[in-house]
Amino acid sequence: MPLDPAAKGLLELLDMLEIPALGTLEPAATRQAFEALRDPDAEVEDVSAVQDLDIEGVPCRVYTPEGTGPFAMLVWFHGGGWVIGSMEETDATARVLCNRSGAVVVNVDYRLAPEHPFPAAADDALAVSRWIKDNASSLGGDPARVAVGGDSAGGNLAAVAAQQVPGVYAYQVLIYPVTDATMSHSSYTENADGYLLTKQSMEWFLEHYAADADPTDPKLSPLYASEEVLAAQPPTFLLTAGFDPLRDEGQAYADKLEAAGVAVERVHYPDQIHAFFTMYAAIPAGLDAIAQACAAMKKALG
Repeated sequence: MPLDPAAKGLLELLDMLEIPALGTLEPAATRQAFEALRDPDAEVEDVSAVQDLDIEGVPCRVYTPEGTGPFAMLVWFHGGGWVIGSMEETDATARVLCNRSGAVVVNVDYRLAPEHPFPAAADDALAVSRWIKDNASSLGGDPARVAVGGDSAGGNLAAVAAQQVPGVYAYQVLIYPVTDATMSHSSYTENADGYLLTKQSMEWFLEHYAADADPTDPKLSPLYASEEVLAAQPPTFLLTAGFDPLRDEGQAYADKLEAAGVAVERVHYPDQIHAFFTMYAAIPAGLDAIAQACAAMKKALG
């Protein structure tokens, strides 16, 4: 299937604007370049309430939907290769997720590499998860109806949190997650260049985040968790994109979960690039994907 025209147009625009390719600048400069793409005056959706919290030393932003609780909850980890991205940059997406799912969304501003290398981001995800286990009700949430999710590196942290802190999450939403830091899947060759996220940029991200780690450590690569751990994972929504280096490892994780007896709803967008889920302002299919993820979560959690 050919590339979605909207995704193709976005890639051409980024090229025309001479936006530096991921992995070609130092981390601080990369953050500045991608932060500059965000329009601070862009209209964002209203939610019932927004609250900034410090959860176990981790800054978080909590979005509450309209209605009367207790609500389902979604703990959300942003993408960015563990090196870029922030709670502020994810604000618009978190609001959309809150409204579409009808859930309280906790947007987690975990520590970034290389200032805080592995396992810092994972440790932040685990700390927030443990706190949510005991305090969901204080945020208007139902402790029995808490989901975890994230995109890309955030999907990695979501999967790691679900594995490492059992008993917290009743559902997980994994959007083109990083599940295998060995980078050994064929989609890394097939989609090595030209589709925003490249093989070289993934090498750059992993070099900054986890250069000294064992790439098969489940706290870095959830694909390598034991069968016992995999069997204990919550029902899962897992989305992949056809023109994405991470495509095959996401599908491999779905295979392993299903083999362990976990219910998995797979959604594949064969004509899409990495990051389309959160770039819905330019790629309308992103809103469709968000709607599917939220509908699946609502069906699972009620």
